Amino acid sequence: MNKCREAVTHYLAGDYQGEHGNPPYYAPPLFKHGNLILSQTSSILMYLGPKLGLAGSRENDAYRVNALALTALDGLSNEVHNCHHPIIPELYYEEQKEESLRRSKEWIKIRLLSILAENLEQCLDGVQFAFPKAMNQARESGKYNQVFQLWNDVKARPNIAAYLGSDRRQKYDWGIYRYYPDNDVLPE
Repeated sequence: MNKCREAVTHYLAGDYQGEHGNPPYYAPPLFKHGNLILSQTSSILMYLGPKLGLAGSRENDAYRVNALALTALDGLSNEVHNCHHPIIPELYYEEQKEESLRRSKEWIKIRLLSILAENLEQCLDGVQFAFPKAMNQARESGKYNQVFQLWNDVKARPNIAAYLGSDRRQKYDWGIYRYYPDNDVLPE
């Protein structure tokens, strides 16, 4: 762990000017592969997805996967960060406490549960595609009624329901969520 911390510290040090065509970096996460150094979770995922066979099989699938990652990260990372830096990130939290409290209250009231619910819906829908037997067993067990009710409630929201029923919705294929009949098993 210390070796990783030291490596990241090297790249984030104020005197690091970049090398091998890589610019200086502002904040982790950082990913290094050979001479390539990437920052930002979505960029790292965009790089790794095709190499690991997790970005779809068609030409533009990687961009669709990236859009899902960006949506999740916008709501669950960037917007949360903006709650304690609502004016500008260069100001310390203590310099914007009043605005931070105001932003946090509004975000929690308006966005928090909506973002969580929408991301949960997408994940559950993908897992349902990949593992229908296990998901059906989980649903029938009754142990997760509230999770499945939330999933159904989100899918029933007018704009989401319209999208899910339209031809704009991409069908699952070889992206993150894949169906392999041999892997569609029930827990023992």
